[in-house]
Amino acid sequence: MPERAWIAVDAMGGDDGLAVMLAGVARARHRFDDMGFFLVGDESAIRDGLKAHPNLAQHSEIVHAPEVVGSSDKPSQAIRRAKVTSMGVAIDLVKQKRAGAAVSSGNTGALMAMAKLSLRTMPGIDRPALAALLPTLGDNDVVMLDLGANTECDARNLVQFAVMGAAYARTTMDLASPRVALLNIGSEDMKGTDSIRDAAQALRRADHLPLKFTGFIEGDRLSRGDVDVIVCDGFSGNIALKTAEGTARFVADLLKRAFRSSVRSKIGFLISKPATQLLREHLDPNNHNGAVFLGLNGLVLKSHGSANERGVATAIGAAAKMVRDDLTRRILDDLGSVESRMPAPTPSPRSTADAA
Repeated sequence: MPERAWIAVDAMGGDDGLAVMLAGVARARHRFDDMGFFLVGDESAIRDGLKAHPNLAQHSEIVHAPEVVGSSDKPSQAIRRAKVTSMGVAIDLVKQKRAGAAVSSGNTGALMAMAKLSLRTMPGIDRPALAALLPTLGDNDVVMLDLGANTECDARNLVQFAVMGAAYARTTMDLASPRVALLNIGSEDMKGTDSIRDAAQALRRADHLPLKFTGFIEGDRLSRGDVDVIVCDGFSGNIALKTAEGTARFVADLLKRAFRSSVRSKIGFLISKPATQLLREHLDPNNHNGAVFLGLNGLVLKSHGSANERGVATAIGAAAKMVRDDLTRRILDDLGSVESRMPAPTPSPRSTADAA
């Protein structure tokens, strides 16, 4: 096998099936032609699908997995079949160090549970977190975590999330000292839970880290571009994410309805079409696809199940950049410098993966 970085792709995951996954990988290969791809799933079906992408076939290796994790499968059920499912085999390739990252569009809960059980959390991390990039009005996207892996978090968890999120921002957006904020119900120091206030105190003292803690941020400022990393527990983060996505769809549908309401509106639409197209591109989730489970001894990324081939390519591109920039090592280096200043861990709350 040639010396190159490899990414394992769960080719059978996703709502639209194998064809979209292969098209997405082929699209990503043109941007990252030095990467190799393990295509995991039904060998016969993948081989047939590769006939439409001969160039990808030259840069990939098929790894057979006879079963698929269903969208309704419970994590506990998926774990028992990990060794024979495309999702489980893709993660195992990361564990074996054969792949630098795994990408799947399948069941989120199963992916989280399998990844945590197989790869384990890295030293200095109590719980992994799900992080993703969200669009903003600023020059860069914003990293937000946790987006659903942990329903409750203590101060120690939140500080660890901040360290991991900052390392992710430095890698993804080439920022020397990312601006980090804690999601809260107000910007004043006395606002929020004890965990949030304690985490803020710890981050204010962490002036040795390559990040700039800016304090608290409220939900209405998520997309303003004021910060580079937003830290929260998984319960709040998932609600905030779904609310933001729903608002984006609401605005797009409202504009569509308004432009169709009259002849004058239709004329106005033709005049403003370049601007509306820019808005559509900026809000399109396929341009921001690829959430990563940070804090594991290996990289696992979750692609939207409904992602089209452009979205799949975006997720794979994000994985390739993380592998190239050795994101896991960066997180470990930062954790080593903060661990000695952290308070002793408290009993960890249950995660959504545990609950399942």
